[in-house]
Amino acid sequence: MPFSRIYEYALARKGGEQELRSLLPPVAEPGALEAMGDDRYLAEVTRCVFKAGFVWRVIENKWPGFEAAFEGFVPVYWQQVPPDVLETLVRDERIVRNMQKIRTVPENARMIVDASKEYGSFGAFLSHWPSDDQVGLLMWLKRHGARLGGATAQYFLRRVGYDGFILSSDVITALRREEMMDASPGSKKALIQAQKAFTDWHQEKGLPYSHLSRILSYTAGD
Repeated sequence: MPFSRIYEYALARKGGEQELRSLLPPVAEPGALEAMGDDRYLAEVTRCVFKAGFVWRVIENKWPGFEAAFEGFVPVYWQQVPPDVLETLVRDERIVRNMQKIRTVPENARMIVDASKEYGSFGAFLSHWPSDDQVGLLMWLKRHGARLGGATAQYFLRRVGYDGFILSSDVITALRREEMMDASPGSKKALIQAQKAFTDWHQEKGLPYSHLSRILSYTAGD
């Protein structure tokens, strides 16, 4: 289906142009990815890792404690942090004391530092990766990071301002309805099918991938 028809369907469900646009995620300004410090990327990837499979509200409420406990998420420190520091964190009541997730911080710090060495910063690395190959970026994050499979990396990219889609349950339902996806959710084939759909729609409408994804989600569910 042309996205123009999907757009009209979303407009009807949300009450019009103004109402729909107010629900769309902000579009990052040019240079915004590069302007964000590597510490903020480590913070956001950690936030998304801890939210996965957990009550998001709890993580958000505790987040000031996370910032204090992880001392600002400086990647060059956390990439080589002594093991005893991690053991101390698992007893720190300011955070969610899940050792498996705590251990992702040094691994993801190394990922960020390594990319920064090649590109100058992690933000510069992200800005070089085009939205029409988000699947490639997701595969890279899964391969080089820790606990960045599934939708976790998609939410991380959305939080930091990368223009990409999120395969929420509503988006998957809508893609299946439009016969744009028949692969198992979470599989690489499903990601490739979603990428093709969103790239085709981006070329048709010129809208950001994040807007296409959000609009499509509004055409599914109750």
